[in-house]
Amino acid sequence: MEYSPRACAEQIRKPPRSIDSESEHRAGYNRSVLGLTLPDLLSRLITLVVALTFHELAHALVATRLGDPTAAQLGRLSLNPLRHLDPLGSLMLVAVGFGWAKPVPVNPINLCPGPRAGMGIVSAAGPTANLLLAALAALPFALGLVGPEFVPRTRLLPTPAFFLTQFIVINIILAVFNLLPLAPLDGEKVVGSFLRGAAARTYDQLQRYGPIILILLVFALPLVGLDPISWIIRGIGQVLFSWLVSWGS
Repeated sequence: MEYSPRACAEQIRKPPRSIDSESEHRAGYNRSVLGLTLPDLLSRLITLVVALTFHELAHALVATRLGDPTAAQLGRLSLNPLRHLDPLGSLMLVAVGFGWAKPVPVNPINLCPGPRAGMGIVSAAGPTANLLLAALAALPFALGLVGPEFVPRTRLLPTPAFFLTQFIVINIILAVFNLLPLAPLDGEKVVGSFLRGAAARTYDQLQRYGPIILILLVFALPLVGLDPISWIIRGIGQVLFSWLVSWGS
């Protein structure tokens, strides 16, 4: 298939070859594992192992560099996925598009810029790692070597283009989702690190209800036809995917 940045940008705007339709359904934010082909499942499993491992490792590395030894003492400075993956959380993420890894323990008091600023930096490291992984996987597309492939052409194994497409999409989804400003997501600490005084106190009080709000947004509202989380991921993800595979062209 002939490929160019302009052709790619046009391709991802047209259903089903779009991050906001077929690719999103297959690659990381669908509500059910039912209907996934074997290439879909293999791509998702491999990507999630890599993406979650580097996400948590990034938290651990940055926390250590900022002066907190907790993650290092607990063996989290490792590329071994078993150090980072939570069995139930990983299964949930594959099956329903919502899950978790083992949180990296951090003692904010030890962080050099201070607890609030330090936690913001540590929290931002995970989504940043996912965006870097997505950027690396996008290189073959940006260089014109292959074109994005949203639908598997084989029944058993994913083609390189299909796998890389899913790898980019899943990492983008993980990054955007984790940057939402709701506890216990990374975005809560990132946004909180910029607030001071009364604004910070009000924000911290609201975050007590963060998990409840998140559950309502992810599970309850879609039942009545409202899915703001998906809308956010679609909008931002579309832009990021298009930009990465063309590297700004």
